Amino acid sequence: MRFRTLWLLYKQLCKQRFSKQLTSTMQIDSITPLILTFNEQDNLRETLAALTWAKQILIVDSGSSDDTLLIASEFPSVLLVQRKFDHFADQCNFGLSKVETPWVLSLDADYVCVEGLADELIHLDAHAEGYLAKFQYGIYGRVLRGSLYPPRTILYRKAKAYYVRDGHAHRVVVDGIVLKLRSTILHDDRKPLSHWFHSQFKYASLEADKLLSSDHRDLGWKDRIRLKIIFAPILTFVYCLLARGLILNGWAGFYYTMQRVFAELSLSLTLLDRKLKKCDSAVGRRQESQD
Repeated sequence: MRFRTLWLLYKQLCKQRFSKQLTSTMQIDSITPLILTFNEQDNLRETLAALTWAKQILIVDSGSSDDTLLIASEFPSVLLVQRKFDHFADQCNFGLSKVETPWVLSLDADYVCVEGLADELIHLDAHAEGYLAKFQYGIYGRVLRGSLYPPRTILYRKAKAYYVRDGHAHRVVVDGIVLKLRSTILHDDRKPLSHWFHSQFKYASLEADKLLSSDHRDLGWKDRIRLKIIFAPILTFVYCLLARGLILNGWAGFYYTMQRVFAELSLSLTLLDRKLKKCDSAVGRRQESQD
């Protein structure tokens, strides 16, 4: 009798443990992809086509004037809302307020999810609060050997996350454990180069604001190098082509390298411009005081 009681108790414990394991994995319907758009007709269709597993996709559009909205309407799972753009972080926080599922998959309009991502999602441990992904970088379909694009948290529990401004960019803050995804995300921006140039000048100004207003002790080593003005563009050229091996990617590797060098040059010129203006203003004040 005692053996039978112990056996029944053991079976009950095993059943409870198995049930807990089942409920601790991710449910695919509990995830909403969140995408910000503004004139993304060159990227959006491929990004949405890779999200057929999603029950609903939320797009926050900033007033696109191209075919972005028309492309979004081709996908029945898309819910599109519009908001005037002020900053990426504020757009994302607005988007979070519209998401109804417990989990959010945060994507840029030029992020393409690999085929195995959906299968990985349904086997993830739902006890974590977020997941970090690495990226492959593409240039018009040519996948590079490496890039400077950092990993970022793309999947997180809505109730545990919010976005903050970080120079021209933004980052999500997750309250809890963040694990790593095995799957990578492909970043392949196919918008016109003229659009990219225009964005870089704006980004350089915002990055300069961030660097010049921050305590140097709080800056990372990369930002400290950028404040030296001269070194970042040169080091970027050498690092991309040689250390990251992009010289082996041919013209696509050179294209990416020159983009990154131009971005660093834009920031260096912006910092130098402000430095010279500040010196000029100081000289003018001294001359006025002497007069």
